[in-house]
Formats: sequence, structure tokens, C-alpha cells
Amino acid sequence: MTRAAGDVLSYDEATAAFDPVFGLEVHVELSTATKMFCGCANEFGAPPNSRTCPVCLGLPGSLPVVNRAAVESAIRIGLALGCRIAERCRFARKNYFYPDMPKNFQTSQYDEPICYDGGLDVDVDTDEGRRTFRVGIERAHMEEDTGKTTHQGGTAGRIHGAAYSLVDYNRAGVPLIEIVTRPVAGAGKYAPQVARAYVTALRELLRSLGVSDVRMEQGSLRCDVNLSLRRGPDEPYGTRTETKNVNSLRSVERAARYEIMRQAAVLSAGGTVVQETRHWHEDTGLTTSGRVKSDADDYRYFPEPDLVPLAPDPAWVAALRAELPENPAVRRTRLQEQWGLSDLDMSAVVNAGAVDLVEATVDAGADLAGARKWWLGELARTANERGVELADLPVTPEQVAEVEDLVASGRLNDKLARQVLEGVLAGEGSPAAVVAARGLAVVSDDGALLAAVDDALAAMPDVADKIRGGKVQAAGAVVGAVMKATRGQADAARVRELILERLAGS
Repeated sequence: MTRAAGDVLSYDEATAAFDPVFGLEVHVELSTATKMFCGCANEFGAPPNSRTCPVCLGLPGSLPVVNRAAVESAIRIGLALGCRIAERCRFARKNYFYPDMPKNFQTSQYDEPICYDGGLDVDVDTDEGRRTFRVGIERAHMEEDTGKTTHQGGTAGRIHGAAYSLVDYNRAGVPLIEIVTRPVAGAGKYAPQVARAYVTALRELLRSLGVSDVRMEQGSLRCDVNLSLRRGPDEPYGTRTETKNVNSLRSVERAARYEIMRQAAVLSAGGTVVQETRHWHEDTGLTTSGRVKSDADDYRYFPEPDLVPLAPDPAWVAALRAELPENPAVRRTRLQEQWGLSDLDMSAVVNAGAVDLVEATVDAGADLAGARKWWLGELARTANERGVELADLPVTPEQVAEVEDLVASGRLNDKLARQVLEGVLAGEGSPAAVVAARGLAVVSDDGALLAAVDDALAAMPDVADKIRGGKVQAAGAVVGAVMKATRGQADAARVRELILERLAGS
């Protein structure tokens, strides 16, 4: 059916009529001490233009030197992704002219990347159950990041309509690994979910390697979503668009989904998809046109004359392979079996970014149920409110285990435990110190509790009569009054026992 140009297809209509094909380019900033080709500190959040030198500013006469730690990280990433490591590779100059490119070219790798031909398996829930999709890795190559341009005035931080722009070159020269997938076909309507699952799994893998903090909100992991449509799986690939710098897992899925609907509407109306870069708008969930997409020839690649080719020693590569940590997927399966969790419960731990934290809390002496309760409950809520990763909260697994021990021993109830965690997060010291300073221990002395029970019963004679008459559930109101009187510090179970004992003989 031919549609008018202004029509919008629903997602179901779009995926019924077209077969999506996607590819992802993930840029990973490495956590090296210094930049890729100079000795400037690789430091996020430093004052603008305070981490620069003649090399990363591209001043005449300056010469780059390759960062060995960055090369090591690249090899480790490639090995973890099952890639082949090049016996010889080289850098190239990628020429384009933006104000955040101080040299007017980017030192990257072109026809000879350091890692190539790998893959990553991801699991996605489908209507037919859980399926595994293979995402092929075409290459993972080394390059340097650009500076950061901030447009002042105008709308949404874009250059159009801005009064002026500010450029910070601190990020220029920071080591990057660009991981490029092969086209992923055959996912059908699940393409956006597979894309998100891939970036999620890749992020988890990179974190386990310790090569990057993979903070998407800070730009240390950024994703470009390439997407095209074709009429059927036997047809040639369609014209692709590239949605740039998508910076959250949720947005990877949303951007792919929107592009499927947008391109389907264009094609159904008899139009042509333009090969272009597009901007993702987090607030509206839409993409808008950026610029016509360049091909490789437009960048005028040529070998970098100031850097010799690299030839990683096979013995070095073998040593790095032997030192790789346990694959996160393998570890996750092992822990799930060890903990006896269902797929749903384990997914909750994984999605919260709490696998390491829960494991460390259990290792510190807490039971699994208590560790999951605090990390996935109170602490996850706090991290969400603060807009930070769970692991970035100022509380350790050992402290969470201490709080859980205080609850298990009856010295705290859950309400008081939440106040103790609040104090720890506020920097008031260890859980024991917070309990002492705030006077938060559970009141378990029967004498003090009986006095509070008698006061509550005297204030609620009708409720006391109901309890005497056999309506034991009415004791809850008295328990609530005692808890309020003791500022939540009474042992609720013991209070209930005392109430029933008090009224049993009256």
C-alpha cells in the first residue's frame, strides 16, 4: 500500500513491511593515566583547556608517541571479543575540519586495525522464548578523541542559532577504541532490543576488563546507531542512516526503533532514504537530520608519517590472553546457579549493575536475600535520585553487610537500617558509628517497652477491648502507636507479644 508522505507508520506496521538491518559503532574512552600520543593527564572534569600540550593541540613541530597502556587495552578488548590480533597494524590520518579537531585531522586506524573478526553473543526475550543473537565484530581500532564544543544560546545546545561556541581541548587526544559491528540481519522486530542487549553486554565486558569506566552520561562510552530497511531478507541492504552519539542504553533501543518507523514511512510513501548522520533528541525520542554522510574517500585517509607501524609481540599477546578475567556471561551463569536465582531475579541484579556489589556483600558475610534487598531497593533508589551509578554511591559492600548483620541480630529493624544507610551515605562514618551518633538501636528492654505499651493501651481503650474480645488483628494499631512513641526503635514483634500478654489476663 502506498502512503502519503506525511503518514507515520506504527512499529508493528513498519516491521511487518520491512526487514531492519543495523550496525553499531561504539566509541570507548580508555582509562589510561595519559592521552593517546602525549603525556597530558587523561582526566574528566578538569578546568577547560588545562590538560593540553603542543602535541594534542597539533602545534607545528610536535611529534606523537604511542601510549603503550592504550595498546595493551586495545589488545585485551580484542581478545575478550574473540578478535584476531593483527601481527602488524598502523595509524592513519583521517582528515576533516571541525573546530574541536585542533590538528584538522584525527589520528586513527583505517585499513589495518589492531583487532578484527570477532563477535559477541547476546540473549533477548522474544515471543518464542529467549533467543541468542550473534553480533559479529568487524574491527576494533585505536584512535584519539576530539575536543568538546559547547554552543551558547540558540536551542538544545545546537550550533544553529547559537550566539557563540566554546571549545575545550582537554578531551582532544584521549585514547579511544572504536568497536564496529558487522551488519546485524535477521533480528526482525527485535532489532532494537538486540542492539540494546549488545551495548549492555559490551559495556559489562569492558567494565570487567578495567579498561574504561564506560560512563555513558560522561561520554566515555558513546554509540552510533546505523540502520537501514529492506523489503525482505533476500533483498540487498537499504540505504543506512547513522544516528550519532547516543548516550544511554535505553536510547540505543529507542533510536533504532524510531529510525525503523521513520524510514518505513519514507519508503512506503515512495520516497528515498538519504544516507546521512542524524541527531538523537532524548527529550522527544526523535532523530533529526545532521549532514550528508561521508564515505571513506571523503576523509582522504593516508598513513600517519609520524608513527611507525605496530607489531605486537605474540608472546605479549599470549600473556594478555592468559590474564583475561572470567567472561561476564560465564560468571553470571555461575553466580546464578550458586545463588539459586531465577532468570528474572538474576536479570534484576544485572540490570541494576549490582552483580559485583551483591557478590562482594555476600563475601563480606551477608546472606544473599539481605544483599539483594539493600542494593536493589534502598540503594538503587538513592542512586537513581542522585543520577549516579550504583557502584558510585559512597557506601561499600562491607558496610552494607554490617547493616544487614545489625538487622539479622535484632539490633536494627528495616526502618532504622534505612536511616543508618542514609547516615553512611552522608559521610557520617561506619554503620556502627551512625547507630551510636544518632541513637538508632532497637529498644528491646521489656521495661521500657511495657511502659510504652501501657500508655498506648490507656489511650486506645476501644482497641484494647477488641483485642480482649478475640480480635487479635486489632493489636496492629497499638503496635503502630508504640512504634511512633519510640521513633520506630521498638522491636515490633516483641511489642506485639507484650500487648497480647498484657491483655490476656485482664
